[in-house]
Amino acid sequence: MLIVAIGVYAKVQKATGAVSLPDTVRDTFLIDPAVILIVVGVVMFFITFCGCIGALRENIRLLKTFSFTLTFVFLTQLAISIMGFFYSDQTRDALGKFVKKAIVHYRDDLDLQNLMDYIQKEFKCCGWNNYTDWSWNLYFNCTHENPSTERCAVPYSCCTPVPGETVVNTMCGFGVQTQKYLEANKLIFPAGCADKAVLWIESHLLLVGALALGLALPQ
Repeated sequence: MLIVAIGVYAKVQKATGAVSLPDTVRDTFLIDPAVILIVVGVVMFFITFCGCIGALRENIRLLKTFSFTLTFVFLTQLAISIMGFFYSDQTRDALGKFVKKAIVHYRDDLDLQNLMDYIQKEFKCCGWNNYTDWSWNLYFNCTHENPSTERCAVPYSCCTPVPGETVVNTMCGFGVQTQKYLEANKLIFPAGCADKAVLWIESHLLLVGALALGLALPQ
């Protein structure tokens, strides 16, 4: 219920804080972290409610519902894991579409903006394939027709941190898309998040396996 409440609160805050176009709302709905929180919270509440009340009242129907839904969720997780392992290229393409939408709607959804900034800071990357992917965004688009003051820029989360910097320079990525890879490397992390994510998973296989096992065993 707490997860649902947080998701609803985040969604309401965004709805009252800005006016979005219908197309933008539709495109960002499935990748909206607030919506994902609401869906996960509702599913968790339904499963645990059936198990708790079913056991408390000794209701066979609720216990069967609990058992079936938990088994279904477990098998779904297992299937996704197996498909992600054996169909890595397709998984990468699907994640690429998700990130592309997040880049396109970077300025339209505060949650997506914070999520992309967090990913880029943690993995020290920029864009999906490389830093020029930010041209997908209306504000950062690098065409000459773009009147935005952020034309050819990248978000500050792509920038390499300056030692001892107390105030973040949000304009550090301005004009970076016009530079070559080696030149851009002096200011930002030019590598794409796709390659960085693969390298992280390969170097943390034990941790990934332990997390998967930690989720699977209690279920």
